[in-house]
Amino acid sequence: MHYDYLILGTGQAGVPLATALADEGRRVAIFEKSHLGGTCVNYGCTPTKTMIASARAAHVARTAQRLGVRTGEVQVDFPAVIARKRSIVAQWREGVTNRLEGGGDNLRLVRSQARFDGPKSVVAGGEHFTADRVVINVGCHPVEPSIPGLRDVPWLDNDRAMELAHLPKHLLVLGGGYIGCELGQAFRRFGARVTILDHNPHLLSREDVDISEAVEGVFRKEGIDLRLGAKIVDVSAPATSEVIVRLDGGDQISGSHLLVATGRTANTADLGCEAAGIDLDRRGFIVVDERYRTSADGVYAVGDVTGGPQFTHSSWDDHRILLDLLEHGGTRTRKDRLVPYAVFTDPSIGRVGLSEKEARERGVAHEVSTLPFGAVARAIETDETAGLLKVLIDPKTERILGAGIVGLEAAELVHVFVAMMASGATARSLVDAEMIHPALAEGLQSVVMRFDRYA
Repeated sequence: MHYDYLILGTGQAGVPLATALADEGRRVAIFEKSHLGGTCVNYGCTPTKTMIASARAAHVARTAQRLGVRTGEVQVDFPAVIARKRSIVAQWREGVTNRLEGGGDNLRLVRSQARFDGPKSVVAGGEHFTADRVVINVGCHPVEPSIPGLRDVPWLDNDRAMELAHLPKHLLVLGGGYIGCELGQAFRRFGARVTILDHNPHLLSREDVDISEAVEGVFRKEGIDLRLGAKIVDVSAPATSEVIVRLDGGDQISGSHLLVATGRTANTADLGCEAAGIDLDRRGFIVVDERYRTSADGVYAVGDVTGGPQFTHSSWDDHRILLDLLEHGGTRTRKDRLVPYAVFTDPSIGRVGLSEKEARERGVAHEVSTLPFGAVARAIETDETAGLLKVLIDPKTERILGAGIVGLEAAELVHVFVAMMASGATARSLVDAEMIHPALAEGLQSVVMRFDRYA
């Protein structure tokens, strides 16, 4: 069967790309071996943020007395939390299913693993498919780190952790990155003891130290045990109800459950890339250029499998860029695009552009301004003062180079800087704007006004 396009995977690039191409008259076959919707719908954004919302509700109720409100004992119905999460995931899956199955005569959904058996040629479900062009959007899966004893321990990845029937008594989290921090805090707020271990000296090691320290302070205040700079020797499970992590120096920590959140790797092991002439890097990610072209003629890759930014919104943006490149004569590429992101801890982190650390490493001239989040009137009034605001500007042009926010609604607030950077607006334009009082966005103006040139 020959098509105009074969699309492997139903992630956040594959689905809109397939439907858009079909709407434009292209014959498209899209393949999926597992749940429709990719990582975001099934194992990432949707389930984690749904559970984090429940965790925040428990925390707000438990700490309401600080605002003069007495709630009594707060009880978390953990099975109900999981049931709500499953219901919302199922709702999103159904939406993807309806979109693909209702895509018209030009779009065929194949519920099977697709594997290359030659250039622009795949086998799936006992059938053979060829096409003029192939787009790979197969995503990633959690890494199993090479820790002695790990394979003999019933460890959890993020998906299995969100399917537990009962709340862990003591959750050990290996990895202080986005997943480890988000789920670690959520389980602590549900009522579990939580210990996060990371070999780096700070959580969220990609961030500037002051950003990381702001989150660490919140975590410690909530009773999360942080073991930073921890060197793990091995793990073991001497009893069915206990997991032990042994550290360099002789210390050991025991818990009831072990969550491993140490990174993700590409789903390319069973894809048959060699048969198609598709090059992989040493980590197994597909090598692409700025136009998403792989080493195989007519084969493209988008989303997490390329080793680029592993964010849903980046994958979705990939589909727009690639569609324009292939069908509309577009010139925009993935090179040097602006990629904002958030970490949905509470308070959340919103980031865009260069961090101070990155600016220094690249030798980029910059000025920095910071402001404690607790200096914002709205934060004081809501008693949500944890965090800080941080902005970098170009000393000559006054354009925003980057921004990092830790605080209430930081993941929303950062979009002001996203828009400014995308449009090329200067920091002075924010100084001259009239901001609503009392709104959190006042803090964005305040941190920019702390630059000497605007004082």
